[in-house]
Amino acid sequence: MVGANLKSETIKLMDKRSAMEAEMNAIIEQLCQPGGPGLSGNLVDSEGFPRADIDIPVVRAQRHRLAELKNDHQEITEKINVNIQVLHSAKLTSTPKDSGVETNQNASVATAGASASLQNLVLRDSSSANDVDMISSMPFAMVDEIADASPAAEDGLQLGDQIVKFGNVKAGDSLLQRLASEAQANQGHPLPVIIMRQGALLNLSLTPRTWQGRGLLGCHFRIM
Repeated sequence: MVGANLKSETIKLMDKRSAMEAEMNAIIEQLCQPGGPGLSGNLVDSEGFPRADIDIPVVRAQRHRLAELKNDHQEITEKINVNIQVLHSAKLTSTPKDSGVETNQNASVATAGASASLQNLVLRDSSSANDVDMISSMPFAMVDEIADASPAAEDGLQLGDQIVKFGNVKAGDSLLQRLASEAQANQGHPLPVIIMRQGALLNLSLTPRTWQGRGLLGCHFRIM
């Protein structure tokens, strides 16, 4: 019961973090639109006068809100990480639910050391193009079950990983069916997958295959 309660709490925290990320990305998109001030651009012109082409109070409020969300996101991420460590150490696994897709994954992390939190990713001095590129990389599903000794566990996929792209599958309709079909169509073949882990985008190579457990991937996806 304690494990179930901890898992439920962790999922709620992940949902809350996803809402924070959505709000942060919406603010970034507004600040970085063509002609906008960006995340840290000057609010005065070359002569030192307030820029007339932007609403300075609104920009300041947006930047302040972004900073608040950054701090809140860091705190909630740390709490999620603690909960996940407890769940892993207790080896709390259960049968995947009908609402998701059982998967089995051969994941090799192609982006080594990419463990920066989201606030380091989005609150950087960068061009608008980079910020907008991140906005287009929103996850659509989350890994909320991984069986012990499954290919997913052995190959590096972790509880709480958020799926941005699974082979040719991106956000859209009929996601569960498309995820299952993609895994089946690529059985025994490497499948490129992009995930978001602690706010950092990682490239994985997963190989759906049979094993002693259920499914081709040994994990469960929950649509966000």
